Amino acid sequence: MPKRLTRITTLALFVNIFLFLIKTIAGIVSNSIAVISEAVNSLTDIITSIAIKYSVHLSRQKPDKKHQFGHGAAQPLAAFIVAAFALVVGIKIIEESIRRIIDPQDLNITTAIYVVLIINIIVKILLNRYQVKIGNLFNSAAVKAASVDSINDVMASSIALFGIICAAMGWRIVDGIAGIAVAFFILKSGYDVAKENIDYLMGKSADEHLVVEMINKALAVDGVEGLNDFRSYYVGDRFHVEIHIEVRKDVPTQESHDIGKEVQRQIEEMEQVQKAFIHIDPV
Repeated sequence: MPKRLTRITTLALFVNIFLFLIKTIAGIVSNSIAVISEAVNSLTDIITSIAIKYSVHLSRQKPDKKHQFGHGAAQPLAAFIVAAFALVVGIKIIEESIRRIIDPQDLNITTAIYVVLIINIIVKILLNRYQVKIGNLFNSAAVKAASVDSINDVMASSIALFGIICAAMGWRIVDGIAGIAVAFFILKSGYDVAKENIDYLMGKSADEHLVVEMINKALAVDGVEGLNDFRSYYVGDRFHVEIHIEVRKDVPTQESHDIGKEVQRQIEEMEQVQKAFIHIDPV
């Protein structure tokens, strides 16, 4: 497994543990539902960071007898778990926030509360930038999902900070409203992650540009007269491709076989492709 991919999952885990601890203390001290929501959000981030770290490790393992095409589905599956956690947590926070709106609580707001939320915003922005870079570099579904969660955390913390400022000015009801807003960002994070990764789990086909690129690679191989069938579908986070190539019927069997193997090699050299199945049709 690439060291940089391992590093980002480990970094995200320790960052989330740190943020959970300081936000939990701030939430208990302030009694703010917005800050408590942020602490709960960080707790789910810890759980999902562990899931993502394990899934990245698992997805890089070589195929075995039970998983003959590898473990690539581990990352989108972990990302879907992230979405499920976000749904549950978001709903629970909304319930508590509504109770706080109906019955506003006394808050104990200190300078430290502001510092904690500002630190969270800065750290999550930096983490998001690193996650986006590494996620795109290694085409990691799990790390990309984590980057979406990080930027949503920035927005959620900003809303929590606004709620605290309003509560400090005497508008206690805004704390509950801010809690609901934080919950909606958590729910949005889950929705975005689920939407991005459902294609992996449902075996979606490659987009038009990638299909054209693969077809051109196949047609460029000497001896290929044309194509009459092409299919692609996700297996895990990479594509399996089935191609029917046309080879002249008077070409010897060994030569036809070599042509097919060269097409396979050309297609499988692409980063997005895990396996290419080549069928030879005589013409």
